[in-house]
Amino acid sequence: MCVGPRCTSTEGRAQAVFERMGEMIDARPELAVKRTRTHCMVACKFEGPVLVVYPEGVWYQRVDEAAAARIVDEHLVGGREVADLIFHRLGLGDTCEPEPKP
Repeated sequence: MCVGPRCTSTEGRAQAVFERMGEMIDARPELAVKRTRTHCMVACKFEGPVLVVYPEGVWYQRVDEAAAARIVDEHLVGGREVADLIFHRLGLGDTCEPEPKP
């Protein structure tokens, strides 16, 4: 998830969402999720924060606390993408085809 200063108009909001999402994940001991942050993914055009779920390669935008809760519950736990928050999928519209998996 990006937490840089250009994601939102409110300073520190993205970092707060990142921290809250960590609490949501930690509350689900059945989840084996590694969470990390980056300063900027240069993809949001001010529609951030942006969050990417791998290995699926699903890119979410406008991730606030409510969206983070949906992503945790629906995608990470339930295995269903949150379609109304997705703005990109790996392999669709990329400039290069993904490398084939061995």
